[in-house]
Order: sequence, then C-alpha cells, then structure tokens
Amino acid sequence: MTSKVVVIRTSPATILLDYQRLLHLAEYEKYISKYKDTILKLNLSWNKFFPASNTPPWQLEGVIKTLLEDGFAKEKIFPVENKTVVTDPIQGAKNNLWAPILKQYGLTFIPLTQVEWTKYEFKAEFLKLNQIFPEGFEIPKIFIGKQIIHLPTVKTHGHSVTTGAIKNSFGGLLKEVRHYAHKYIHEVLVDLMLMQKELHPSMFAVMDGTVCGDGAGPRTMTPVTKNYILASADQVAIDTVAAKMMGFNPMEIPYLRMCHERGLGKADLKEIELIGENISGVNFGFTTKKSLVIWGDQLLRKGPLKFLEKTALHSPLKFWAPMASNIYHDWFWYPTIGQLIKRKFKKTEWGRLFQNYKQRNRSK
Repeated sequence: MTSKVVVIRTSPATILLDYQRLLHLAEYEKYISKYKDTILKLNLSWNKFFPASNTPPWQLEGVIKTLLEDGFAKEKIFPVENKTVVTDPIQGAKNNLWAPILKQYGLTFIPLTQVEWTKYEFKAEFLKLNQIFPEGFEIPKIFIGKQIIHLPTVKTHGHSVTTGAIKNSFGGLLKEVRHYAHKYIHEVLVDLMLMQKELHPSMFAVMDGTVCGDGAGPRTMTPVTKNYILASADQVAIDTVAAKMMGFNPMEIPYLRMCHERGLGKADLKEIELIGENISGVNFGFTTKKSLVIWGDQLLRKGPLKFLEKTALHSPLKFWAPMASNIYHDWFWYPTIGQLIKRKFKKTEWGRLFQNYKQRNRSK
C-alpha cells in the first residue's frame, strides 16, 4: 500500500488559498476529524524570528483558516509548543507572530510548560528512550487521545541530517532535557513515531517550504526561497519527499530508513504516490552542516571528548552548555551574520510578507 504526499507551488499573493488547496488535495478530513480534539504542534527552533527556522505566520494562518472554514470548532483546536534549555515558547510565539494570528482567529496558545505532564505506560519496545531516561519520562497529558497536525518547515539539521514532521514531535513529547537524546537522535526519532502511534488516533503534517533552510540547521542556516508547500498523513513519507527535494537519498538517512523498516511509514520513494507538482527533477542541492554549538555537542557525546560527557552535560556543571549556546546564537551569530541574512531576506517577496504581518499586528 502506497502513501500519498501532496506537493504544490505557491506564492505570497496566493499562500492562504494554496494552503486550503493543499489540505483539500491531501484529503485531510479523511484523517483529521472536525469532531475530535486536534493538537496543532508548532515548530520553534529559535525564540527569535529567522527565516525557515520556525513555523512561519502564513503556514499557521493558512492551516487555521482552512480548519475553521471547514467547520472545525475553535474549542477543539489546541495550538501548542514546548520549551528547550535555549528557547521559550511564549517569547517565540510573540517574535514569530503566532500570538496575534491565534488571537485573530479566537484560539489560545498553550505553552507546554503550563500543562500537566504524566507518565504513560507505552507498549512499544523503544530503541533508546528507556536507556536515556532509565527512571522514566513524562509526556504532556493533553496529547493523550488527541489527533495531531504537525507544522514543520523544510530544513536541514546538524544532528539528524534533515528535520520535519517526525522531529517536530521531539519538541512536544519530551521535556527540555530532550537534548540528552541527541547522542542517539535517529533511534529516538523512531521511538517518537512509536509513541505517537499509541497516543494519537491519527496524525497529519503540513510542511512549509516557501523558504527552506540549508546548511547548519535548525537555526544558523542559509534561507533559500523555494515556493513549495507539502502535506501528508504519513509523517515518514512527507519527511522522505522533503529530503528528496533537498537533494538527499532518503533511505541513507538513518531515522527514515529505520522507520520504513519497522512499518512506521514509507521512506522508499517507489512506495509514495506524489500528487500535485512533478518534483522528479527537483534537487535543491542542500548540504547539512554543523553549527559551532552542534559540533561541540557531538565532540562531547560521540567524539574524542566523550570521556568528559558525564561531567560536562550530566552534572551540576551542565548549566554551561545552554549558556554557551545562548551566547553563540543570540549574542554573537544573530546580531552579526544573522542580521545580514535577515536584511537580505526583508527584500525578498516572503520577507515583505513577513513585514506585512508585523504591520498588520501593529495596526490593531
């Protein structure tokens, strides 16, 4: 049995209508019922706005507008995001303009820091999570039994090669100490798929590739305008198609191959039905690079400095790692290299659209 992935072209002038068309082409209501509670899992890689790093405002608005126009009740839609040791969901919702969009449509943003977390008895045999968290781990109680729509972007990632729908669950189902899982990221992404299969009656993903991230993702990337949006009920298949479009062989990416082998979704392009655009010749030519922070993290977890891992990352001295990340990303890279990239982005069609969203927010 094949999985379906819809890919269509878009533009700033038609983006909201195109998201509606995308969802309808993907027949999302076969998977996401208007009569059930729906988690909208946003994607926050950085508190600050940076192109391709986080769910852009047009992706959020396009999906919400479609759901509401199709008869979904506001009370049954739960937009959520979690924190990490280096991000804050409330600040991120403000800087990425999620908050005013949600307010406009009568929805309430739910930081997962403010909900109840609980231990859940999973039946699946995990590859690594039980080893990483031998004393057990908690998940947000709000996730149990609710269907979910993931809102990732198309980008590379220094730990996992690419990131998308599957890794978006990494930021929802695990607490801020989830960076401990970076050492075994591919196995953990498989575990997250196993978790989701038990927690959610159905899953769906809507991926924004209007501006994609190349290089040292998920933050210090080069944003590239590509004008694509994708949707699928198969999390593995949509990540596979995005990986193919970025220029990777999906079956050579461990987490995609392992999910495919375990029947958690399709990572073989021959088993995926593509609807919409013909992407057979699409190759963005992206390359995954490592930021200074990810490079250092991997030196300690997997490289020649791994003898220091316990002391540096799992002792009272562990505070230095998030502090170093914030210093590098927020105090050095963003005000210098990041600002140069943002200035160029502002002159693009999508940069102007983001400014329009900001202006719309100020005028209210």
